[in-house]
Amino acid sequence: MSKFQFKQFTVEQDRCAMKIGTDGVLLGAWTPITNNPFSILDIGAGTGIIALMLAQRSNAEQIDALEIDEDAYEQATDNFENSSWSDRLFCYHAGLDEFVEEPEDEYDIIVSNPPFYTEDYKTENEQRDLARFADAMPFDELIEAADLLLSENGIFSVIIPYKEEGNFIALANEYQLYPLKITRVKGTPTTEIKRSLLAFTRKETIDYTVDELIIETERHIYTPEYIALTKDFYLKM
Repeated sequence: MSKFQFKQFTVEQDRCAMKIGTDGVLLGAWTPITNNPFSILDIGAGTGIIALMLAQRSNAEQIDALEIDEDAYEQATDNFENSSWSDRLFCYHAGLDEFVEEPEDEYDIIVSNPPFYTEDYKTENEQRDLARFADAMPFDELIEAADLLLSENGIFSVIIPYKEEGNFIALANEYQLYPLKITRVKGTPTTEIKRSLLAFTRKETIDYTVDELIIETERHIYTPEYIALTKDFYLKM
């Protein structure tokens, strides 16, 4: 499927190695925007889906995205230009290391659905492998960049494999970034936890929220929680 139609925007994805998946939609819908952001940065934009979702959800006037892969960068740019929020969205064709060398702005929200190595080994498709392998963006590099670019009251949020949660929180702690909210995601009530949605701030939150989100009770029967989270985006919710 090269085109993905959401309620308020369309995403073309034929040139992207990493197609729209549940992870990106979850992060775009879940990311806390309680700090009423003026500026947002999406690190590793892919199709631009998360930046587009945050444009829909927030009043942020500056929404920047960063994408190293040329095809994905061009596609994200097209998706931004074809949306109702083209004046607020901008994609940079750069790697994170280049971008942080000369930071011009701080951001109130930084989001990333970082490429991580999962159980699937390298495939024949090098572009997809680059998008999927953690060596394309190590967690410590991502957290260091977030520390550098996050405003004083900013929120940094990611979606990562659940098994990496403890490691990621410990790394963030080294940069004085502390959990604000954690949601652990399961596909169905009986399957194991697969993903962690993590939001961090510079201020320590003593009793931060930790909860669980189940996506389906059975195939294509979505839970009320998942529907509530995504109904503003998916056409059929």
